[in-house]
Amino acid sequence: MKDFNGAFVQGAEAYGRFLEVFIDGHWWVVGDYLENVGKCTKRLGANAYPQLYNNAQGSGAYRGSSPSVSGYATPTKEIGRRFGI
Repeated sequence: MKDFNGAFVQGAEAYGRFLEVFIDGHWWVVGDYLENVGKCTKRLGANAYPQLYNNAQGSGAYRGSSPSVSGYATPTKEIGRRFGI
């Protein structure tokens, strides 16, 4: 009985390995999903309620807002001639 390595034992080992990979993979996918949902929710919350996230700068607090609206950047030289403005 020392070398009991029949079909049933091999099948059980294979099923155990499959189940381990299957469960581990699902936990990985669910964890990534929840992490991304959390990041997105935080970003949306910061954009919708900037005063709650120490970001109370008005409409310019939105990510991706134009520098002319947010007031962060100002042109240092005349560029209207170059672009035909």
